[in-house]
Amino acid sequence: MLLRHTPKDVVERSALMINPAKTCQPIGAMYAALGVHGCLPHSHGSQGCCAYHRSTLTRHYKEPVPAATSSFTEGASVFGGQANLLQAIDNIFTVYEPEVIAVHTTCLSETIGDDLKQIADKAMKEGKIPEGKTVIGAPTPSYVGSHVTGFSNMVKAMAELGERSGKKNGKVNIIPGWVEPADMLEIKRLAAMTGVDTTMFPDTSGILDAPLTGEYTMFPAGGATVADLRGSGDAIGTLALGEWCSADAARLLDTRCKVPCTVLDMPFGLAATDRFINILRTVGGTTVPDSVMHERGQLVDMISDMHQYFYGKRVAIWGDPDQLISMCEFLVSLDMQPVYVVTGTPGSRFEARIKEICAGQPYEVKVRAKGDMFLMHQWIKNEPVDLLIGNTYGKYIARDEDIPFMRWGFPILDRQGHQYFPTVGYKGGLRLLEKMLNLILDRKDRDAPEPSFELVL
Repeated sequence: MLLRHTPKDVVERSALMINPAKTCQPIGAMYAALGVHGCLPHSHGSQGCCAYHRSTLTRHYKEPVPAATSSFTEGASVFGGQANLLQAIDNIFTVYEPEVIAVHTTCLSETIGDDLKQIADKAMKEGKIPEGKTVIGAPTPSYVGSHVTGFSNMVKAMAELGERSGKKNGKVNIIPGWVEPADMLEIKRLAAMTGVDTTMFPDTSGILDAPLTGEYTMFPAGGATVADLRGSGDAIGTLALGEWCSADAARLLDTRCKVPCTVLDMPFGLAATDRFINILRTVGGTTVPDSVMHERGQLVDMISDMHQYFYGKRVAIWGDPDQLISMCEFLVSLDMQPVYVVTGTPGSRFEARIKEICAGQPYEVKVRAKGDMFLMHQWIKNEPVDLLIGNTYGKYIARDEDIPFMRWGFPILDRQGHQYFPTVGYKGGLRLLEKMLNLILDRKDRDAPEPSFELVL
């Protein structure tokens, strides 16, 4: 169908989405829950919903993702799922013995109107929650927002465990947003190098990047503990990395526990990482060591060395709002041109922020919140680009249009290793540069004319 479009022809749609650049809320809630130590995510809905969410996370992270379900049948769909959830809580604590059950809803349970807090209170009164164990819950209807919204809602539920004792613990809370386990580990490494004691939640490092030992462990050693979550209310500050993923939880701690919060962009690229390090050392009351400045200098050096290859390259990029904002800023700093930017998560603030980042540049940026990959492909058909950046679903555009494609974001289903290699921070910036540069140079080498030789006698 796209091949029949005439130049500059874009089909405007108001009610139809074709291959939306997002997935549903419960996937985000399930991923966030995996970042709590000893936590078993629980899908309050049908078995089919839970199976889809688990399989998508498993395919991306290449790790088994445990999760339970309320297993709705026709009766629960009509009369409500309270009995199912009460029985599930009892069974889960008896059979699997987690420290925490993190319940998220589905479209079905949200439409019925099940109240997770009321059901959890009833389970406590009936003795179905053992002493010392915890149940948290977040509403995550798939017909609102995206997987980013679900992640945010579950992290906010974690923040509700924060308690204020009246004595600060000297730690800084870091809410990393939806990034890879390796990114969370890199953020903690940078904080440790800066001399700041931190509490990160959620934290999937050590869980979804665990080593193969020959023995399956349902609850690996990683993740933020319940004690960490409760102690978040006594922190000296909170850094929320991303407005869409992390800000709500940080503001809740600020309101309820008087923990001052700062909302930052995710630390992708040079400028965003600089801001993160600067605020971190300010809140933590430390100074930036030479080791961190050394890593920064390496990134600046590589940018300087490779600038000639990046200059003027047109880029189409899609994914989650928080990630796109920092990545677009990084591309602009390289004198690349992020001309097409699409996210499936709704929000006019996102469009305004991208246009602000690209303001004053000698090109027009087309940006769409609540957009889809069909629109992205239409734009590219009309005016091609030099590089694609986004999740797996861009491979069809890359194949059809013969454009270099860097897989980045969520989900990545057809490549390995992304959970082990960070793209945040200065080290992550080096990796992003390497990946982009190799794609651009491979294309340059491929398009170069074959050398001709003349035999001289």
